[in-house]
Amino acid sequence: VWFPSADRVLWDAEHDTAPDEDLVDGTTFTVAGTELKAIATPGHSPGSTVLHAEELGVLFSGDTLFNGGPGATGRSYSSFDTIIESLRDRVLTLPPETVVHTGHGDDTSIGAEAPHLDEWIARGH
Repeated sequence: VWFPSADRVLWDAEHDTAPDEDLVDGTTFTVAGTELKAIATPGHSPGSTVLHAEELGVLFSGDTLFNGGPGATGRSYSSFDTIIESLRDRVLTLPPETVVHTGHGDDTSIGAEAPHLDEWIARGH
């Protein structure tokens, strides 16, 4: 199991053993013949990470980006300003045609979401 060390306190609350590997920004690994690259996107949690399958034009965004905005940041370990920074600097810079498979709800694309960044900032969540 690969897991980001920045979220280790969350892991330890549920598991008696340590993760096998630290999932760090830039880590690449292959699943079913497809290379995935880890991109650190703190905000929803300190260790939030998305997985980019560049050759497929796909991003697995987990709780970082949903159809319609950023993931939840109302928890004690979350930060709205940080998730916005992650989205602006690390996610919305991907090609607009990149399909985003979200952690919850409908798929979207970078091109569909990027124009709404200022709206998300204005609404504050």
